[in-house]
Amino acid sequence: MRTGLKKALFFLTLFLFIFLVGKSSISATVKQNASEGELKYIRLFMEAYQLVKERYVEKKSPKVLFEGAIQGMLNKLDPHCTLFTPDQLKEFQIETSGEFGGLGIQITKTKDGKLLIITPIEDTPAYRAGIKPGDIIVKIDGKKVTPDMTLSEAVKLMRGKPGTKITIWIWRKGWAEPKPFTITRAIIKIKSVKYRILPGDIGYIRFTMFQRTSVDEFKKALEALEKDKKLQGIIVDVRNNPGGLLDSAVAISDFFLPKGKLIVYTKGRIPESIKKYYSLHDPIVPTDIPVVMLVNGGTASAAEILTGALRYNDRAVVVGEKTFGKGSVQTLYPLDMGYAVKITTAKYYMPNHKCIDGKGIEPDIVVKLSKEDIETLKKEFKEMEEHPEKTEEIRKKQEKRIDNQLKRAMEVIKEFHLFKALTGKAEEGKKAA
Repeated sequence: MRTGLKKALFFLTLFLFIFLVGKSSISATVKQNASEGELKYIRLFMEAYQLVKERYVEKKSPKVLFEGAIQGMLNKLDPHCTLFTPDQLKEFQIETSGEFGGLGIQITKTKDGKLLIITPIEDTPAYRAGIKPGDIIVKIDGKKVTPDMTLSEAVKLMRGKPGTKITIWIWRKGWAEPKPFTITRAIIKIKSVKYRILPGDIGYIRFTMFQRTSVDEFKKALEALEKDKKLQGIIVDVRNNPGGLLDSAVAISDFFLPKGKLIVYTKGRIPESIKKYYSLHDPIVPTDIPVVMLVNGGTASAAEILTGALRYNDRAVVVGEKTFGKGSVQTLYPLDMGYAVKITTAKYYMPNHKCIDGKGIEPDIVVKLSKEDIETLKKEFKEMEEHPEKTEEIRKKQEKRIDNQLKRAMEVIKEFHLFKALTGKAEEGKKAA
């Protein structure tokens, strides 16, 4: 029996080695650089694989075992690395296009394995159900969330046919125990830009996330705001914005910055990971219009890139609370049979050459939501939980509200014009003298 196992291991090791040193350039690199130590671990893996295949109490397919092995390796790297099966890859591509099926939440895995909600996406089932940033998902339709559960597995459990219901159990800070939220799945059509005119002819633009349509949406919002008004300033609200596409954040930064300004750069282990992004055009937002970025702990990734690009090029004042601190770059690599892996290949660096990963961006002016605003939100969320039919009415009321963070941002723009007026008078006085 032992001889037969060794013989099987020999052929399995040979098979895996041939698989690793296949046609792709990555596999060719493996072939050139594979050390004796690596081959020992390949043999170790194949020995374990063969034992599981022959002796495990239930028969498992090679598909299940090899997918698990690859995902296990990726789990050892960081929470953002994952394996995409062919179906998951299609879902991921749909998600970044701006329309997908599900609940409408952005999630991440914490270092201790918890499933953390970064933010619910506005106007989605999860948002209307009262899910909040910082909530922890502890159970999905009866399945307990464990540290071993990957992001992809969690997403797969929550995705489903539109119109079907799912119950997720949420723990929130201050709660003695988790509570169930039953949510109806839907096709998530994301409108990433919202806008309105605030008192004092101040333009307000809110990015809910950055997707392929965001650049065109921003242009239309700006045109609408400038149609009948001479804007005295612009407030860009990226609170609870989980990020999205890097290219969209870069293109929107370009609209604010003079040509040639550094927006962001990436750096990793290999030369190909080093990329610098500069503004390529003259700004479409006049440089004499003051800009305020409004941020909080739910501002992450691409939203932090836009914030950092404007802040560290002295184009905007940042108001609010420290941002999330997601400063790593993930690259998607296609594999055979329709699979793909997403792995962290670099980190973002701001124009001040600092990496914000795990640190976030500290605002120029720190403003936390007032107790009154927090209490109002709590009451509204409770009312929506008890009376779902009032959700839309309450949301519309929230969209019109000027909370104390937004109020402070408006004050910054007014202070800019006051300072400008005072310095202008002072200059006139000097000339007259």
